[in-house]
Amino acid sequence: MIERPSDLLKKFDFYPKKSLGQNFLYDPVWINRIVNAAEISKSDIVLEIGPGSGSLTIALSSIARKVIAVEIDNRLIPILNYVLDGIKNVTVITGDILDCEPHKLMEQYDASKFVVVANIPYYITGQIVRHLFESSMLPRSITMSVQREVAERMIVTPGQMNLLAVSAQFYSNVKIMGYIPAGAFYPIPSVDSALIRLDVFDPSDHVHADSSLFFRIVRAGFAQKRKQLQNSLSNGLSLNKEQTLNALTSIGLDPRCRAQALTMQNWADLTDLLRDAVSVEKK
Repeated sequence: MIERPSDLLKKFDFYPKKSLGQNFLYDPVWINRIVNAAEISKSDIVLEIGPGSGSLTIALSSIARKVIAVEIDNRLIPILNYVLDGIKNVTVITGDILDCEPHKLMEQYDASKFVVVANIPYYITGQIVRHLFESSMLPRSITMSVQREVAERMIVTPGQMNLLAVSAQFYSNVKIMGYIPAGAFYPIPSVDSALIRLDVFDPSDHVHADSSLFFRIVRAGFAQKRKQLQNSLSNGLSLNKEQTLNALTSIGLDPRCRAQALTMQNWADLTDLLRDAVSVEKK
């Protein structure tokens, strides 16, 4: 039986750091739900980000071919070595996932496709997801616990869109798989959590082929949330208002609208229409 984190950490004189956002998932019901949500097969390589005290790692190792667990806090390594003793298909790496390239972690395992499972600090969710989306080797899916508010911001529709939602929906199909009670973690977090799954698109299925230009325009649009989109784009891209007016009206948008109203296709169309003007300005 897996030891409760409170007992296990006490045994190793370990104290969670608030600065690292350390809340360890240990509830067996939710551990099983995460594993099931990730739909892991016996042939899969799992990249686990933030194994913590190892409860989820053990469950993943019982199904997956290989688990590569990346832990930023080297104080947890003795605990993980203790918990995972005798489990041969788990490799624990000490380091920051933002400094790790997935293809380098996977190359010796011949894994052209892999899955990510993570229980990570809420404050770094966006950075980690972006790092995975922009890597040269893409995971098949990302299943992770995140702050409930963050999960709900990812799945909004036009009228409520935000930069995080555009990013998540550009690269993946996002689903909320359930809401995790605070009592499933130790220490108990002060915010509610959600379990999300992001099924990652093949780059050929992105709404626009030029992701760099696409997000340059999107970031400009969201840079000044309270401003009308015509003004936000003009200011953010250093374009005159006539250029942005023409682009917006040509795809049937009111220049007075705001960035949160646009669909993914609207952003893709704007990228095409403003490509030359933005490229000239960039030079």
